Amino acid sequence: MSDTTARPDPLSWTCPAPVRDRPRVVMGHGGGGAMSAELIEQVVLPGLGGPVRAALTDSAVVELGGARIAFSTDSFVVRPLFFPGGSIGDLAVNGTVNDLAMSGARAAFLSCGLILEEGVELDTVSRVAEALGAAARAAGVRVVTGDTKVVESGHGDGVYINTSGIGLIPAGVDLRPERVTPGDVVVVSGAIGVHGVAIMSERENLRFETGIESDCAALGGLVDAMLSVTPDLHVLRDPTRGGLAASLNEIAAASGCGVVVRERSVPVPQPVAGACAMLGLDPMYVANEGKLVAFVPREHADAVLAAMRAHPLGREAAVIGEAVTDHPGMVVARTGLGGTRVVDMPVGEQLPRIC
Repeated sequence: MSDTTARPDPLSWTCPAPVRDRPRVVMGHGGGGAMSAELIEQVVLPGLGGPVRAALTDSAVVELGGARIAFSTDSFVVRPLFFPGGSIGDLAVNGTVNDLAMSGARAAFLSCGLILEEGVELDTVSRVAEALGAAARAAGVRVVTGDTKVVESGHGDGVYINTSGIGLIPAGVDLRPERVTPGDVVVVSGAIGVHGVAIMSERENLRFETGIESDCAALGGLVDAMLSVTPDLHVLRDPTRGGLAASLNEIAAASGCGVVVRERSVPVPQPVAGACAMLGLDPMYVANEGKLVAFVPREHADAVLAAMRAHPLGREAAVIGEAVTDHPGMVVARTGLGGTRVVDMPVGEQLPRIC
């Protein structure tokens, strides 16, 4: 009896298209990871007519009238609008203030654009506006211009906000990843993963033994304290979308240095560690909204760390690693068991709509 079964042809086999090889925008494109970078570099920048550095960093540094100015813009679509420790109004101020602070600038003025969904309660809009105003006063920044639009019911999520900000950069401050050199000490200002877990617990109605509140805060004062020790900090980042892992990978790629992180030195509060273990998440990839990571020349590291710990937003600051010549452009973590693991750039995001 002849075998009429078609035999597979290995030469015709193909691997499935990568998850990010899509003709349409997906949620992962907003996660601050590799998919976000591809969207900007392969779709947005070519449309703008060439490389625009401001599109690749949290804020642009420009000169105007002899002054060095940081300029930033950000949009906020967090769900829910109010969460433990903050609201979309707090995020709209603190997120833009922090983007400016990562360039060494103290924010001076903000714009505010509100996109409201038809049917949203005016009391909700009032609460958001009050939170936004209180956050601006706490950060020492003025909202000086703005805009309001309304979209049809079902075409929004109640309230979206865009804020843009400008601030002056002090003389002698030059914060950019290209300045990172082997031997630089990596410092984080406190416990990571708190904001993302706070949003998740509220959104999914999860309850943990210890309540978790967002770390949402304006970091301008903390940055001022660090710069008062030395203006020669090499780079600062606030690890929001994509978490600490995304920020470290971006810095490693831009600097050409490798980064080694001591996993046990990374401050992860027990409630965050427990929630991540239960949900299968890695705290290194969970978003923060009131923390920063700094690459500091080794000779200044002790003094900068002391200044951070003396500030209310840096009491839990810790040295977590260093920049190295090995594995350029790559981040690795030394585990508690003595092994190493690669800390990759996230592709999409573990939890969408966190800011």
